[in-house]
Amino acid sequence: MRENPANDVDPSLNPNDPNLTPSEKIALIASKRWRPGKVLKIRFLDGSSTMRAKVEQYAKEWTQHANIEFDFGDSTYAEIRISFYADSGSWSALGTDALVEQHFPLSQPTMNFGWLRDDTSDEEYSRIVLHEFGHALGAIHEHQNPQGGIVWNKEAVYRYFSGPPNYWTKEQIRFNVLEKYSEDILLGTVFDPASIMLYPIPPSLIVSPAGWVVRDNAKLSQMDIDFIKIAYPQTASAR
Repeated sequence: MRENPANDVDPSLNPNDPNLTPSEKIALIASKRWRPGKVLKIRFLDGSSTMRAKVEQYAKEWTQHANIEFDFGDSTYAEIRISFYADSGSWSALGTDALVEQHFPLSQPTMNFGWLRDDTSDEEYSRIVLHEFGHALGAIHEHQNPQGGIVWNKEAVYRYFSGPPNYWTKEQIRFNVLEKYSEDILLGTVFDPASIMLYPIPPSLIVSPAGWVVRDNAKLSQMDIDFIKIAYPQTASAR
């Protein structure tokens, strides 16, 4: 709330507002937004010049639609700190959670790209960087949207995500895949199967809807774009 008082209550972003169209309702945690208009400082902790340049290139796609700016530099107090080698996974702090130094000391990363390298394809850079920077802006995994309607084959889910490239524990799999968020903490509840925040999901992991396939989403969907404009409106200014 010190970062953004609207994280307490912001009636203008009520997802049940009848004036909002479904395309303005992807899932984002209401209490973890940065101030609209903020310049987020971003520092790389490691990585080659090629890796850094590709991350910067794709990350800035969010700023074309949201009233937020990314300042890539060497600030000691950068809110977002990026590593490529912290571990083998790709992950990010969720929105303003990056400010909690107890969990993210200033010398440690708030975001990691564990398998992006110089020779990684541009499509994979787009898919992973857009997804993790979506988290950095406060967006949740779309498959954890309570309106998604997914019924999981839990044992298959545990087997799949405990292997490469994630190598997650059961607790990490529950947290990142199986658990659903409560609607009362979200901005937006309409499920978007094209969202960049949705993992690719093999049909073997899903009991219902039968035969449903989620492919790799490597670009921002129209719903992603429309909603981030609502979450970070152009009318506000903060530095």
